[in-house]
Amino acid sequence: MKKIVFTEEFCQPEQLYPFTLTRQVQDIRIGILTIREKWEAHLGLNSYDKHEDDYKDLDRAMVVDAQSIGDDILYLIHGNILPTPKLVRAIKKLKPGECITAGGRESVAYCISKGEIENEHKIKITRSIEIDEEIREIRFPWHIFTLNAWAIAQDFELLTRKRTSQKLGPTNPASGSKNIFIEKGARINHAIFNAADGPIYIGKNATIMEGSLLRGPIAIGEGAVIKMGTRIYGATTIGPKCVVGGEIKNSVLFGCSNKAHDGYLGDSVIGEWCNLGAGTSNSNVKNTASGVQVWTPRGEVVVGLKCGLIMGDYSRTAINTSLNTGTVVGVSSNIFGAGLSPKYIPSFSWGFDGIERYRFDKACADIASWKALKDESLTSNEELILKHIYNHY
Repeated sequence: MKKIVFTEEFCQPEQLYPFTLTRQVQDIRIGILTIREKWEAHLGLNSYDKHEDDYKDLDRAMVVDAQSIGDDILYLIHGNILPTPKLVRAIKKLKPGECITAGGRESVAYCISKGEIENEHKIKITRSIEIDEEIREIRFPWHIFTLNAWAIAQDFELLTRKRTSQKLGPTNPASGSKNIFIEKGARINHAIFNAADGPIYIGKNATIMEGSLLRGPIAIGEGAVIKMGTRIYGATTIGPKCVVGGEIKNSVLFGCSNKAHDGYLGDSVIGEWCNLGAGTSNSNVKNTASGVQVWTPRGEVVVGLKCGLIMGDYSRTAINTSLNTGTVVGVSSNIFGAGLSPKYIPSFSWGFDGIERYRFDKACADIASWKALKDESLTSNEELILKHIYNHY
């Protein structure tokens, strides 16, 4: 049996703070799908995570040794690499003991059986195959929104090939209708679509309310709700079960998060189970039009002229919160205070004027309450991960 096994080795997941505090790199959403979902769809295989001996080794973690592999063939893939059709074709041709190099990378993917395992930390590779292909990888959080237009186009082709879209009703004016795909169960009335500059994908059971304006490339996930009068510019991803309103541009919301009211979100990445209070807005350009500095665990980095909000899972803002250019927020922070926010707000912060520590029991209770609003509950695995973050970050 063939399997995909993702590895974070050489991916430097700490550089993708805060999103890799709560998930493996391959579970980051970019485009329509997560990186894991992309590879599973391309290769038609189930995926696992290489056991990395850390707190995120949970249900899908797999020890890569001869005993665990048995008679299986594994495609060992770096978790931050985005698939392309050419790369996928090359991986499908690999035989045990072979690897792919591309784009200046010494290795992108390996094919191994138990015969290639020499010890826990050493795999024998007998042949390296180089392909002429640009490798796109997610190394920093801002790569998620800067590569999102490309990723939406790739996923759109993957998901819609040889399929027929549901019809867009007569109350919805549209440009570039061939680039619009609507899954079953989506409800759309009196909205305006422009897919001339990029595709628009509407997931199953999504709701697009009256007066919404959508300019591609855009991905709307399964069960997401776009409220009345929402303005969305590409390249934007609204993940599954998200609820959004106001103005959004070039941003990615992973899933189950809310920006349900007026306010601006631009050049930003929002994790899962976040909530932006009414009137919350972020700055994405400095008043001086100079490079935006963003906090990272290794120090500040100038990322370009535009960067908005980088927010980890389970964090929330109060009404009318003003978020500074290039603000980074950790996991499970409750954000409120006067004036512009600090550029960095640590995990489990309570407010940002003289930041206090969010009590762990209260944080978990509040997360459980937010999850209940979408008919879900806080799992034991989530709580274990949150406890580790609380104690070590």
